[in-house]
Amino acid sequence: MLDFNEQEFLEQLRSAVALRPQIEKLVERIQGGPWKNVYFIGAGGTYAAALPYERFFQTRSSFPVRSVIGKEFILAPDPQFGPESVAIFASVSGTTEDILECIEFARGKGALTVGFTGYPESPVAGAVDEVLLSAPKAWPFDIQFLLFSAYLLAGRGEFEGYDRLVRDLEGVPEALVAVVKQADAVGEDFARRHAETDHHFLVGSGNLWGFTYLYSMCVLEEMQWLHTTRVHGAEFFHGSLELVEEDTSMLLFLGEDETRPLMERVRSFAEQYSRDVTVIDTKDYTLPGVSPEFRAVLAPMVADAVVDRFSRHLAKVRDHSLELRRYYRVVAY
Repeated sequence: MLDFNEQEFLEQLRSAVALRPQIEKLVERIQGGPWKNVYFIGAGGTYAAALPYERFFQTRSSFPVRSVIGKEFILAPDPQFGPESVAIFASVSGTTEDILECIEFARGKGALTVGFTGYPESPVAGAVDEVLLSAPKAWPFDIQFLLFSAYLLAGRGEFEGYDRLVRDLEGVPEALVAVVKQADAVGEDFARRHAETDHHFLVGSGNLWGFTYLYSMCVLEEMQWLHTTRVHGAEFFHGSLELVEEDTSMLLFLGEDETRPLMERVRSFAEQYSRDVTVIDTKDYTLPGVSPEFRAVLAPMVADAVVDRFSRHLAKVRDHSLELRRYYRVVAY
């Protein structure tokens, strides 16, 4: 397959699963200490990637958890953030300047700082109180965030089936390889049909809203310089629907959580008024070894594996490398 190293892919995901004992130890420390809330503090993709896990807590627990945009949080912090807070950061490279600034801010407030990255000698790894290391370049951080969230809530009696989830996660790397292989032809067809399309309209909801936001901004905009519109499925009918025309390219992300009816409604409208609707439905992808009860919480990982094939094929047909940047980390800003 185009630009897919299966062994590296498996190693990266397996390294995330292998962090389970360290994550459990961290959670047990938190549960036994003075910490009373958790903040996922991110920038760009790492902010968006944490949104499903903010939602994981908020739909199951009374334990306070927020996902925040770090630079804004520094200027307008939550009054509840301080010595009784846990601040969780993630950086693929371990060098993200915004994240480093936020770590310094969090430490200054007395928070316990936790960092996920793949580089032990990186600035992020050296700056946090607790670092959890996966394989280099490992993405996404969903397995780590899900293990942390599920184990913390299991200890509070607010999540059942943690042991079953752990068992299923052991097989997720291979299951996602199957997703990638199933999605490759879909991604290639999308790229072929959209080699000249310069605007895409993305809609998602529930635990796929964060991923919709991420794919729109961090991939199509940053990595392909394409114009996008992104809107939550519940908000689509409060303004954004007026932008839909018969040639509007629409990417709809359908997951398997309780918000799916929101996206079914969007799909019905979109297919009536646009001739160019692409549905990324996690239900369409088999997950060997994964129990039906956990498919919904794994949807962000499935969506990521699927649209990575879109990205790789778009880069080829548009002759625009996913590594090419005009401004990001290129100029001063």
